[in-house]
Amino acid sequence: MNGRWKMPWGKRKGFFKSFLCKFVSALHPQTWNAHKEAWKYRKKWHSKMTATRTIAVGFLAIILIGTLILMLPVSSADGRVTDFLSALFTATSATCVTGLVVVDTYAGWSVFGKIILLVLIQVGGLGFMTVGVFVAMLMKRNIGLKERGILQESMNTLQIGGIVRLVRKITIGTFLIEGIGAILLSIRFIPRLGWIEGICNGIFHSISAFCNAGFDLMGKEEEYSSLVAFSGDYLVNITVMLLIVIGGIGFLVWDDLQKKKFRFKEYRLHTKIVLTVTVSLILGGALLIYLLEKDGLMADMGAGESILASLFASVTARTAGFNTIDIGKMSSGSKLVTIVLMFIGGSPGSTAGGAKTTTFAVMLIFVWANLRGSHGSNIFGRRLEEEEIRKASIVVTINLLLAVGAAIALCALQNLPTEDILLEVFSAIGTVGMSSGITRDLTSVSRVIIILLMYCGRIGSMTFALSFTERKKVAPVQLPAEKIIIG
Repeated sequence: MNGRWKMPWGKRKGFFKSFLCKFVSALHPQTWNAHKEAWKYRKKWHSKMTATRTIAVGFLAIILIGTLILMLPVSSADGRVTDFLSALFTATSATCVTGLVVVDTYAGWSVFGKIILLVLIQVGGLGFMTVGVFVAMLMKRNIGLKERGILQESMNTLQIGGIVRLVRKITIGTFLIEGIGAILLSIRFIPRLGWIEGICNGIFHSISAFCNAGFDLMGKEEEYSSLVAFSGDYLVNITVMLLIVIGGIGFLVWDDLQKKKFRFKEYRLHTKIVLTVTVSLILGGALLIYLLEKDGLMADMGAGESILASLFASVTARTAGFNTIDIGKMSSGSKLVTIVLMFIGGSPGSTAGGAKTTTFAVMLIFVWANLRGSHGSNIFGRRLEEEEIRKASIVVTINLLLAVGAAIALCALQNLPTEDILLEVFSAIGTVGMSSGITRDLTSVSRVIIILLMYCGRIGSMTFALSFTERKKVAPVQLPAEKIIIG
């Protein structure tokens, strides 16, 4: 007896489980057989839930929960039940940190509704697995190998080792940066809105900017106006731009910068590419927008305000969604530049969306290497692996197919300017949130298409595709190869 009670809990649990199984099978064989079938089905279901599918299902679950809460009368400003499609569109836009809205955030939602949106933005920006693991760490729970694997897939890290420590750094760093941003923005909002509302606006816009969400509360002055009223305000512009860039460069880059400070040569190749492409896109995009709009939309602005507005438009087009100039009044050239920036997006493992800066860089390096006839695709003294080139081509192809397919569908469904439709679909797939104002004019079917694009853009087009194709059996015998003419 004493030996049995000294038995470890794991063995005791197995002993009681074995005894219970034998007892049930002897007492009622039919119940036992049904139980075995259910257990087999459960094991089969769990075996199919790979990391990519877990990410896809997890984001879908958060969106649906957010939709149900936003439909409640307590969530709307007028105390009425919000229709399902509007709630689904808003919940998807918030969780996928996009910023496209069919209801003005300030005028359409109550304080409770705005808090729910903020929670969805924060969870969507950091990733539900990051938030879940951080909560588990606070509760002193162990993080298993499976959870670490899903985290690695969710955060796009290079290795699984040290990923839990990275989650701790990310979460603490996020709250710290968002707190500093909220303080800086409150300095400008408090004199304008009062203490309580000014602080709340500072917190909301700081989180929205860091998570590259693009949601704003400026509808108090004018609906759907975003930050147009602050186009010449250096404090608001610079603070929001820094939050967007810091949130969009990726958590792995954070870790590298923290460890190696300003020693560029010691950075990982990933960090070097991200920083180089990010700076190039911001400055190049700002220059192009300035040249295209200096005699048009920015004609009445001073030189300083024009440069500031150009920089802001370039930064926010990389998946943030705020605007200090009227997007609908931009020239066709500026809209095209914006579409290109939205398609490229931010960096992997960040709060940003899009095809990603590294994908863009890999494709350019690969093309340039082939044009020169170089042996391998080389940059910063390193050679890119063929697997990275393959992944980059898949991401670009899928994103382009989704965006172009959606644009054709919207053109067939509605009589809207083609350039505005292109801006809308690339904004959705890139989880940007910039719009020329046609979002509210979309029909139900068109809204569903935009919802699907935002969802695919957030979880990643490659993740979305793999969630359907993983674990497919590969034939052991390949078909014979035959050459075709290319170009």
